[in-house]
Amino acid sequence: MEKRDQELIDQLMPENEELCRLVKEHKEFEAQLEEFNKRLYLSEEQSRERKRIQKLKLAGRDRMEKIIREYRKNGERT
Repeated sequence: MEKRDQELIDQLMPENEELCRLVKEHKEFEAQLEEFNKRLYLSEEQSRERKRIQKLKLAGRDRMEKIIREYRKNGERT
């Protein structure tokens, strides 16, 4: 994410509960993925779980970006 986006997220988090939850989840998913990436070998189950977490992380990031776009769009009107 760009620095500009991160600054806006930091600004919006106190007033946007969903965004706050998404940021927290994103950090948790990142930590889980780091643990998987430290391993030399993953079982099939671990590999599937890693993929699942990656998809959840991406979906959360997409939603955060949508919230940012909506905020900027509405901000231009006011």
